[in-house]
Amino acid sequence: MVEELVTAGVGLACAGAVYFMAAARVVKQYERGVVLRLGKLASVVRGPGFTMIIPGIDRMRKVNMQIVTMPVPAQEGITRDNVTVRVDAVVYFKVVDAADAVVRVEDYRFAVSQMAQTSLRSIIGKSELDDLLSNREKLNQGLELMMDSPAIGWGVTVDRVEIKDVSLPETMKRSMARQAEATRDRRARVINADAELQASKKLAEAAAAMSDQPAALQLRLLQTVVAVAAEKNSTLVLPFPVELLRFLERSGLQAQAQTAQAEAEAERERVQPPAGSTAPEMSPTPEVPPTPEVPRTPVESGDGMGPLPQLEELPEAENLP
Repeated sequence: MVEELVTAGVGLACAGAVYFMAAARVVKQYERGVVLRLGKLASVVRGPGFTMIIPGIDRMRKVNMQIVTMPVPAQEGITRDNVTVRVDAVVYFKVVDAADAVVRVEDYRFAVSQMAQTSLRSIIGKSELDDLLSNREKLNQGLELMMDSPAIGWGVTVDRVEIKDVSLPETMKRSMARQAEATRDRRARVINADAELQASKKLAEAAAAMSDQPAALQLRLLQTVVAVAAEKNSTLVLPFPVELLRFLERSGLQAQAQTAQAEAEAERERVQPPAGSTAPEMSPTPEVPPTPEVPRTPVESGDGMGPLPQLEELPEAENLP
């Protein structure tokens, strides 16, 4: 009798241990347990820690509440300016409602992946190549809005979307490389021209300063000679001194001035008469005597008008030619 009771107790203990092991569940801190009892969703979502279910009746599914990083496969599309590109991205999302993630969608990870691919294709067709290359922040925000709206109904929220890489055709790469090279060449030429302009202004100012002091030009020449002589494998050819060239120039000008003066003196000697010769005298011009004033004597007359004055005879001019 005692042996039967011991055997029955051992059997019950074993059955209890098996039941306990089948019913016991441990939910981690970053997980939530969704329990389906006879296919119906239980009202309470099991939190982290130890929990029990009814074996054979309840079925618990654990849902990860962490942020999931999902790469989006590269999608090929045509931009709005008719350029074929391949774009890949990455999606960061997390589950905010474990019950909706289990009940409303079959596989929320697959659903988010497909939605990311279709949204990426759509955003490629609406954008231009320059936007894909330089204005990615705006495109990322557009992708996030396009994916977040339907994902809310699945108990999932999209944290952020990032475009990783944009692959261009080889012909487009070469064209862009030539364009960038031409732009840099243009900038280099503009900078070089500006530098030449500034250098020419400074050289003009230096030349004006050195023209006032000829010794400064000689000092500059000596400095250049010293700088060139510092090189061991160099041949130095010294030009004529500037002062010597100026001396020769002044000598030539003086010689020209003396020649011109001699020619002018010879011309004057040729025009003037020789000494001792007299020039022909010119006959003087006869003087004309002045005309004497005629006195007027008033004579009363009946008509109130005096008689005309009598003109005296002018003396005959003498010695007129």
